[in-house]
Amino acid sequence: MTDDRVLAALRAFVAERDWAQFHTAPNLAKSVSIEAAELLECFQWSDEADEARVREELADVLTYCLLLADRIGADPAQLVLDKLETTKQKYPVDLAKGSMIKYDRR
Repeated sequence: MTDDRVLAALRAFVAERDWAQFHTAPNLAKSVSIEAAELLECFQWSDEADEARVREELADVLTYCLLLADRIGADPAQLVLDKLETTKQKYPVDLAKGSMIKYDRR
């Protein structure tokens, strides 16, 4: 999901600035939420958002997600795969396919 170069670059960036001391799990989780709100703001008044700004804000969200996963010692790819398995059980294809309405509310 993420190659080692990305994590190495993030770790180096943080180390060069001595920011790890501020990157507690709660602080990083807050930062994910803040950056996600900034991403959502791109679409606040229109579905037609500036693609460059969307990419920039999405990069911020992903950066903080990766830093948080690194902080808690989790592999981001494994987190996604594990959650996907849980979600597959929760939303079986035969009940959820092609519908945005939760299958148990139809």
